[in-house]
Amino acid sequence: MRDALSILDKIVSFTNGNVNYQNTLEHLNILDADYYFKLIDAMLNQQLADAMLLYDDINRKGFEGDLVINGFSEFIRNLLICKDEKVARLLEVVESFREKYMSVAQKTDLGYLISALNILNDSEINYKGARNKRLHVELALIKLCYLQQAIEITNREEMISKKKITESVRPVSFRNINPIEWRFPKQEGKTAITNPEKKEAAKLLIDSSIEPDETSSIVSPQTTKKISTTAGTLSKIREQLANRQVAVSEDICLPLELDKLTGLWQKYTLQLRQNKNSATQSFELATLRILDDHSFDVAVNNSLEQKFIEQEKRVLSEFIQKSLNNKKINFSITITENGSASVIQEQTFSKRDQYQKIVEQYPLVEDLKNRLNLELDY
Repeated sequence: MRDALSILDKIVSFTNGNVNYQNTLEHLNILDADYYFKLIDAMLNQQLADAMLLYDDINRKGFEGDLVINGFSEFIRNLLICKDEKVARLLEVVESFREKYMSVAQKTDLGYLISALNILNDSEINYKGARNKRLHVELALIKLCYLQQAIEITNREEMISKKKITESVRPVSFRNINPIEWRFPKQEGKTAITNPEKKEAAKLLIDSSIEPDETSSIVSPQTTKKISTTAGTLSKIREQLANRQVAVSEDICLPLELDKLTGLWQKYTLQLRQNKNSATQSFELATLRILDDHSFDVAVNNSLEQKFIEQEKRVLSEFIQKSLNNKKINFSITITENGSASVIQEQTFSKRDQYQKIVEQYPLVEDLKNRLNLELDY
């Protein structure tokens, strides 16, 4: 009470006895809550220019950025409290502002207040580490100005996503399909085909897409046509299907030929050279040898070349298989033995030998050891 009376006495003397709310704030250097009400109004209306000008006015009055962020965080906290009447009693503000807090809180979305507190909290934590303090505070204000728009976009996307999921979940409708009726009436001088033969003929016709003879027809629910067939027709279908399968099999599995394989190998090597691949030289030095119709061997000079070719093995195999239309092709990589190659063994020295080598090259080391009376532990 004594301090309060002392402060009041100073204000009276500064204002010549004309004490009011505004000049009291100016002489005590207090940031009025009215600034925060103007800031929240500009942010909810996404008026970035008004918010920036308002902060410039606050900054010109000598208030530091961290003080503004901290004060605005407390202001948002008060609005959050006013959202629930049960905890509104925790609001510690001037009575003249209480109704204003309650009114603004009802207009502000709860999600906006919580998100704004997170932004202000992060900004206050990183304020000390920021080189440009003013820019740091202005970035926080920019985020808060467009926060409402970001929340609306997020909520809209969630609603659209939920709607798509709901619309995509539909019951599956099934349609009854009438069975196809096969009729093979007996004809004079011909043998009727048994039921198993009918089923096999139908299966062959569907699987092989071979057109039946003019003497055969299918009875559908829409049109009824009488058809007949013979055992010779079934045999003909089998023969055509077998010939087609053999032709396809022969077309897929082509045997390896050294000339074609060498051409493909050179083509792939040229692609590696154009791409500046480090494995190009290994491919140029390799030797090809066909083992059988579906496999060949690649001979290299050393393990390094072997590793380079192994790195390209999967892509190279797919390239050759696709070019020759043969998925059975594979190859192996072997290292050729070079008789002229010599094995260099690294000579190892003991600790005593190492010391002797050092002394031979640097005699002063031995002189230093003797002067210091050092004993070496070999």
